[in-house]
Amino acid sequence: MKVTIINTGGTFNKRYNPIKGQLEVPSDNIALNKIIASCHNVDFEIKNIVSKDSLDITHKDRQELVNEIKNTNNKKIIIIHGTDTIDLSAKFIKSKIINKKIIFTGSMVPMSIDEVEATMNFSKALGFLSAKPKNGVYLAMHGVVIDEEKLKKDKRKGKFLITK
Repeated sequence: MKVTIINTGGTFNKRYNPIKGQLEVPSDNIALNKIIASCHNVDFEIKNIVSKDSLDITHKDRQELVNEIKNTNNKKIIIIHGTDTIDLSAKFIKSKIINKKIIFTGSMVPMSIDEVEATMNFSKALGFLSAKPKNGVYLAMHGVVIDEEKLKKDKRKGKFLITK
């Protein structure tokens, strides 16, 4: 199976910068590479775009994401994205692209701090693609992979919940 991963940054990728004393979104794939090193039956194509916290993602960034998806021949795509605006980007992509299987995922805790959430969410997305889903836009977060309209972040509770 061949999977295109589009890495936009987000908390999934954040690392602590001891000089600045803050978490930063790098433009590399260190977090992702750690996970995919164990995926021996998948051919990955990785593309880095944007490299931002999702609160800083703009309409222009979302359009760049659409262009990147349209320009890939692969119909199986995982998008690493920050969780604060993952729903906005997923909805935008769904309105522009209908002929691919697109799964957004991320994590609320940086992989550099705790690997469990990021690894679980990515693994769910990858497993879902292996099951040959219908074309559409999905979210893989907190133990489920579901249509993007049915999963929302409850910021008061600090977790994603099924809404419909």
